[in-house]
Amino acid sequence: MKRWGAYQFIICLLLACICFGCARAPKPSFYIRQDFDFSFIKKVAVLPFDNLTNEKFAAERIRRLVINQLLASGLMDVVVSGDVAAALKTAHVESATALPPQQIREIGKALNAQAVLAGSVERYEEPKSGAFDAPEVSLTLVMAETDSGSIVWSVNASTGGAGFGTRHFGARADTISEASEKVVKKAIGALYP
Repeated sequence: MKRWGAYQFIICLLLACICFGCARAPKPSFYIRQDFDFSFIKKVAVLPFDNLTNEKFAAERIRRLVINQLLASGLMDVVVSGDVAAALKTAHVESATALPPQQIREIGKALNAQAVLAGSVERYEEPKSGAFDAPEVSLTLVMAETDSGSIVWSVNASTGGAGFGTRHFGARADTISEASEKVVKKAIGALYP
């Protein structure tokens, strides 16, 4: 009888290790202004993202994925990137992630957009973890409505790294493209939880 109890304990301990080892990246942390009606936003201008990584094109790759995910969700329309670039040039914007409310209103009016979306890519890399690559992607998105220029939504999301199966059994890890798509889907998914 004592052996049976020991076996049960060992089995429970192994199951707990597997469950905790399989845990993925944490859920995105986000802010949503409670008194704002998001159905008001029909069109959003996605501004160029800041690139805080060593990968030269990481910010533009993530920006394109964000635009695609917003369009695929059907939640809102997105202003064409060329029109956004022209409006930023006309407004003499130097940094798209440090806009004062006046410039947000000006850009919104010029583009007939109810919101602007700025962002930054903090991590975009494929560090080696033993014999395999384990891509890691982290981003922050901030949405401001163009009537007042105030922030109505913000999210920080990350994904990637070696999972339990990859670390212990050599299972295939996500590519950097797959990890990027996952983090963008998690981030946009936080807009309408």
